Amino acid sequence: MNSAQDKRQTTDHHDQEVSVVLSECPEDDARTVFDVLRAAFTTDRSSADVPQETAGRRPTAWAATVDVSEARVVSGSVALGAPVTLDVQGGYHAVDRLRGGLADAFAVRVVGTVSGDQEEEVRLRLENK
Repeated sequence: MNSAQDKRQTTDHHDQEVSVVLSECPEDDARTVFDVLRAAFTTDRSSADVPQETAGRRPTAWAATVDVSEARVVSGSVALGAPVTLDVQGGYHAVDRLRGGLADAFAVRVVGTVSGDQEEEVRLRLENK
């Protein structure tokens, strides 16, 4: 394989990654969202890496990188204690795949977008179905 092919494969894989950030939600709801993401896709967060609140007055944010190249179906809806807002950033197709994977478990609503040339940042609101 030549270096151009290596670079294209690396770029193609990178195009399938989405950054996800949750903040200002209870840690149980953050854990639920990350459990669904792990069930639907490959993420960089292990099941042992559970969200925990930090002491102090600063807001807590939890982040993950999600590879959406191989999606799995999440069977059935999952309950949240309260609606959760998350910010996702990645290529247009990758963000759409992530949104579709979350829609298997939650009611998903887009509440804001910032579009770029090749990527977008989307704020999603997850609620119980």
